[in-house]
Amino acid sequence: MSSPVRRPRRLRTTPAIRRLVAETRVHPAQLLLPVFVADGISEPRPISSLPGLVQHTLDSVRAEASRAAAAGVGGIVLFGVPEPDDKDASGSVGWAADGILNRAVAAVRHEVGDDLVVIADTCLDEFTDHGHCGVLAEDGTVDNDATVELYVRQAVSQAEAGAHLVSPSGMMDGQVAAIRSGLDLAGHEDVGILAYAVKYASAFYGPFREAVGSSLVGDRRTYQQDPANRREGRLEAALDELEGADIVMVKPASHYLDVLADVAARAAVPVAAYQVSGEYAMIAAAAERGWIDRQAALTEATTAIVRAGADIVLTYAALDLAGWLR
Repeated sequence: MSSPVRRPRRLRTTPAIRRLVAETRVHPAQLLLPVFVADGISEPRPISSLPGLVQHTLDSVRAEASRAAAAGVGGIVLFGVPEPDDKDASGSVGWAADGILNRAVAAVRHEVGDDLVVIADTCLDEFTDHGHCGVLAEDGTVDNDATVELYVRQAVSQAEAGAHLVSPSGMMDGQVAAIRSGLDLAGHEDVGILAYAVKYASAFYGPFREAVGSSLVGDRRTYQQDPANRREGRLEAALDELEGADIVMVKPASHYLDVLADVAARAAVPVAAYQVSGEYAMIAAAAERGWIDRQAALTEATTAIVRAGADIVLTYAALDLAGWLR
């Protein structure tokens, strides 16, 4: 029996060789760290469904941002958690200058300047007393156009607080075009838009809802995408790009790699993907039980997201990954 002419295993024999020929490389600079900042707390508060993560105070989020910058992480994504009594039907604390999110944006930007990309979540679900991503019509559905008007107000307030990027995540039709126009008219032409262009009505958001103290009753299937649909993801991303998105994002990431690959193959702008709370929590919980290796699993999952086409990855493990990658 003759020996094989080709032996692919030759390029797997040592760690140095494997590094040399790796087709996909993840760098800390392409990671974004999502964080939660809560009003009315005096010390960080653990999130039970997200092992190792907390709701931050303004002081602790400044320290977290400094750690992220020192680790070489690309940016930080800020989510505000208001006190329950501050919620109302329109989510008005979401664009208030003294609301927790805008105070957090200002605090972090003051702390890190331009050493870290500061991104504000542009949505109202954390701030409404009904938990939906916008204002409700009389029939109980979310009023698309009335909600978009509030997103513009929120985005402008976030730009004024110091955000480098705003990130509309509510999946309202026309939100990106309206926000781009509103930012420009307010003199914030240099503030970019990271658009949640492809966002599915996923079961993997559960821990996030605990993290933001969501008041949601029901679901968001009338405005977030059906997990059964793949072509629709390409359409949504293309529309947001045409409307002026500087970056388009697919969410969730790990369970939608086919959609991510489709979007990345067609987009003319950078593509992000969000390893959402449930995807992260499954790995963290299994690792706590000794079933899998946390570092290996998180590194593999992030590599798979980049391999599928993501230029940018939002992950709660960004700080850990940055340390491991370096």
